This record gives sequence, C-alpha cells and structure tokens, in this order.
Amino acid sequence: MFKNVIFDLDGTLLNTIDDLADAGNWVCRNHGWPTHTVEEFKYFVGNGMTRLAERFSPESQRTPEGIRAVLDEFMPYYSAHKEDKTAPYPGIRELLERLKGTGLTLAVLSNKAHAIVPGIIEGYFPGVFAYAQGAVDGVPTKPDPTLLHRLMGEMGAAPGDTLFVGDSNVDIRTAKNGGLVSCGVLWGFRTRQELEAEGADHLVQTPEELAELILR
Repeated sequence: MFKNVIFDLDGTLLNTIDDLADAGNWVCRNHGWPTHTVEEFKYFVGNGMTRLAERFSPESQRTPEGIRAVLDEFMPYYSAHKEDKTAPYPGIRELLERLKGTGLTLAVLSNKAHAIVPGIIEGYFPGVFAYAQGAVDGVPTKPDPTLLHRLMGEMGAAPGDTLFVGDSNVDIRTAKNGGLVSCGVLWGFRTRQELEAEGADHLVQTPEELAELILR
C-alpha cells in the first residue's frame, strides 16, 4: 500500500486550460500574432511557463529576450485571471478528502512557478496537501527528477511507497526518472495513447478508480 501520493496539478487536479489559453491568446492578440485553440494549448502546456510562452509565440519571437518579454506580459495577466474558468475536475475534492482521511501524505509537484502554486493549492483544496512544490528559477523542471527528489526528502518519502499521478508523458517520465510507480489519469489534457506509449504503470478513467488503486 502507498504511504505517499504526489500529484501533478494542471490537467490532473485542476482543469486550468481555458485560463491558460485565454492568457496566451491575449498576448497574441496584443501583437497581432496568430491565436490558438484550446486543443492546441493542451499540447503547449506541461513543461513550464517558459516553454508554454515559446510554443504560443511565433517563431520570430523565440529568442531568450523575446520570450522574457512575452512572459512579462503573460504572467501578470494570467495571475489576475487564473481563476476565471479554472475548477477541480469532478470527483477530485471527494477523492482527496478520502485519501487524506486514511492518513496518506499528499503533495503536489507542478511546473507552474512556485510563487503561485501553494496559493492555488490552498485556495482550491484547503488543508489537504502537506506539501506543494512548483518550478524554481535555476532548477530543472519535470521530467527532471531534481525537484521531485527534493520534495520527497521533505516528505520523508521513499520510492517504494510513493505513487506519482499525472495526465501527460511529462508526468510519466518524471515518475520513471524518480524511480516511482506512475499512474496516468484519462480526464486531463492528453490521450490514453500518449500515456500508454510512455509506459504508465497504471491508467485510471475516474477519481473513484484512482482511489481504488491507491487504497487497495
């Protein structure tokens, strides 16, 4: 039985894609650049805000200076509008309360900036997560395991008793790189095919199935 569960955030706990797309397209419209569909944004996200900015910006903008300028516009707008349409996926709050009630230690590891991750987590899931870790300047993001290992050290978690849950190939690779069992969720931004191709140890279609996997 698992003692610890580490969750991805976007596409796993929260459906954030509309607010991310709105913020990215707001920047694009300001400059007369092409905008993108929500479905396209599902493949832009997952590797942190810098990569997101690179992906929605035109190729001519993709210099270090250009992307910094994009982020200087994107981040304040997104921070102000990040809760306009964002919401937990159906059944997530009930899942988390059930897991917490069994004594499991719950944590979040996100490629969102650490400056905003704890506030988002506490706002939507007050008192549920013992740890929340976001991206830190100068430290590689998922799927690199550096922040995962740092987080596990703070938790006192071992690979053998910890499950990593996410919705993308980035999350499955993160689990592999950290030596953890992985579970892909099918309600998020990516497809079953992607998660199977990446070698997810488990796949679940609903939060109820995830509870059964964790608590069996």
